[in-house]
Amino acid sequence: MSEDQERLRIDKWLWAARFFKTRAQAKAAIEGGKVQHEGVRVKVGKEVRIGMVFTLRLGFDVKTVQVKALSDVRSGAAVAQQLYEETAESIAARELQAAERKTQNLAHPDHRPDKKERRQIHKFKDGWQ
Repeated sequence: MSEDQERLRIDKWLWAARFFKTRAQAKAAIEGGKVQHEGVRVKVGKEVRIGMVFTLRLGFDVKTVQVKALSDVRSGAAVAQQLYEETAESIAARELQAAERKTQNLAHPDHRPDKKERRQIHKFKDGWQ
């Protein structure tokens, strides 16, 4: 991208920054309300400028990123990471949510039920019907 060009469509920038594998996925996320600027949903044609702050919902994670550079070419991951900077609050919140999700997944058993335990499970389920 030339240095004199200081604007770029949001779907193209998200694709170049490797948040999404295709521009179609970026467009779908934007149209689905997963991308916000200052708490407001953005449109696909929104022009990105250096210094803008976006909130992205990617699966379970919510990232707040500031645009550091513009590129309309998809490059390697190292180059893509130089296009944005995630805020410290966003990183801390994501780590906290990940830790909470991890503690909630402790309910999974460490072994398969044996014959006696299966009978108890079936007896319990049949009692509710």
